[in-house]
Amino acid sequence: MEATAVSTATESRENYLNINYGWKSWLFTVDHKRIAILYLASITFFFFIGGAYAGAVRLELLTPAGDLVQADTYNRLFTMHGVFMVFLVLIPSIPATLGNFLLPLMIGAKDLAFPRINLLSWYIYMLGAACIVYAALAGGVDTGWTFYPPYSSIYSNSQVLAAGVGIFIAGFSSILTGLNFIVTVHTMRAPGMTWFRMPLFVWATYATSIIQILGTPVIAVTVLALALERLFHIGIFDPKMGGDPVLFQHLFWFYSHPAVYIMILPAMGVISELIANMTRKKIFGYKFVAFSSLAIAIFGFLVWGHHLFTSSQSVYAGIVFSILSYILGVPSAIKTFNWTATLYKGSMSYETPMLYAFGFLGLFVIGGMTGLFLAALGLDIHLHDTYFVVAHFHYIMVGGVLMGYLGGLHYWWPKISGKMYPEFWGRLSALFVFVGFNLTFFPQFLLGYMGMPRRYHAYPDDTLWQVLNVMSTAGASVLGVGYILPMLYFAWSMKYGKTASANPWPASGLEWQAASPPTTFNFDTTPVVTWEAYDFNHVKELKEGNSASPQEQTV
Repeated sequence: MEATAVSTATESRENYLNINYGWKSWLFTVDHKRIAILYLASITFFFFIGGAYAGAVRLELLTPAGDLVQADTYNRLFTMHGVFMVFLVLIPSIPATLGNFLLPLMIGAKDLAFPRINLLSWYIYMLGAACIVYAALAGGVDTGWTFYPPYSSIYSNSQVLAAGVGIFIAGFSSILTGLNFIVTVHTMRAPGMTWFRMPLFVWATYATSIIQILGTPVIAVTVLALALERLFHIGIFDPKMGGDPVLFQHLFWFYSHPAVYIMILPAMGVISELIANMTRKKIFGYKFVAFSSLAIAIFGFLVWGHHLFTSSQSVYAGIVFSILSYILGVPSAIKTFNWTATLYKGSMSYETPMLYAFGFLGLFVIGGMTGLFLAALGLDIHLHDTYFVVAHFHYIMVGGVLMGYLGGLHYWWPKISGKMYPEFWGRLSALFVFVGFNLTFFPQFLLGYMGMPRRYHAYPDDTLWQVLNVMSTAGASVLGVGYILPMLYFAWSMKYGKTASANPWPASGLEWQAASPPTTFNFDTTPVVTWEAYDFNHVKELKEGNSASPQEQTV
């Protein structure tokens, strides 16, 4: 007997969104798609809190004098901006939302391997976030998001302990998510879904999960040691008690530099999907791009010392870390060159997701190239702790990650919601984000090279410095509009948007063979994969009715 699942996009069809509307059905769901929506709502909320802190920082820097807030308040503003954005937004953004929603669909599974652990990870994330929100409401933290001791462990009078507990708790959410993804990829791939038929987003998510499992326990232990020193005055990091503050930097960056790839690797996976499906071409050098994700995950653990060039670290260790940092640029360059080669003679489509992909390429290349400046021992001494570092960090973490995140949301929004968003507003938001981002952060490269230190609420009364800071603040306003627009028209599309077909682009991935939005268990029958990754001839055959449905399964 043969059973063939036919994907439909009609509103009357039962799907994961309309199967039950009660609040209990959401808060106690084990459906990976609903959990992804819970993460999406939570991360969006914390994103705008972090963005509000950033807005206050930029308003202070409009004028050279520290005339809006006091120095201590300014310290709390930029610290809480960093804590919210790094630990509650950027790290979980793509893995917890798009990864949760798409990974089972992309490999033909009905859910993740551990559905209840998946729900638990969201509750743990929210518990950690609650501690950080409490720290913000109780006065904030003034140490910087890196929490360097001994100031953070002994002398600060701010809410270091509450924020540290929040980060410690949220880390377990990251570990559980990574574990779930790895087990799912190893054990739940559909028949015929071999490793080299997997979408590159799955490869990137898999590599990210390795970092989450191996790296996150290190930051948990580091924050725990910081809390013990703060509570019991144990001499771990404070030199007055026999501790070593550089030890904290080694431990912190051993996690936090791989954490950069927890943020950027999934975005790279998204961009691979967008470029392949929007150019109707298989990614040039598919296996090289796939293995470059694993190479980034591995080498990411070997370069933490380039953050310590101006510390007491040995100059010989600095040379080694500098060389390794340049080597780490190779797999990133492989991805960039292969994406560019894929664009060549592609059947290009210029919808909103592709505009975000172009924006990612531009911002990531600038961020990556300026990272090589900071990996040079001599030049880093001049640029260390200046706005050059701030600009570089944001070009990678905000420009790269959020461009990938927003591009992915626009690309898979028809699958997530079953609705199409207004294309004009999508393109306008992409333009605002790209222009606003460059106007915000490119002047900071110049400020940093001219010597403006970061984390200061006042700066010399220099006309050029103020002009650049005014440009940066104006750009932040444009950027804010670009980020707010998608939230508005995505919400509008849920009620008024055009109903999406199962495969509106059309794309080659297995997720596009499910209904839009998918049913609770994704596929009516187990899919059988008989085509290679990014085989657009197969998509054409499906459209023309010349081949069996990929969900056709002999029972």
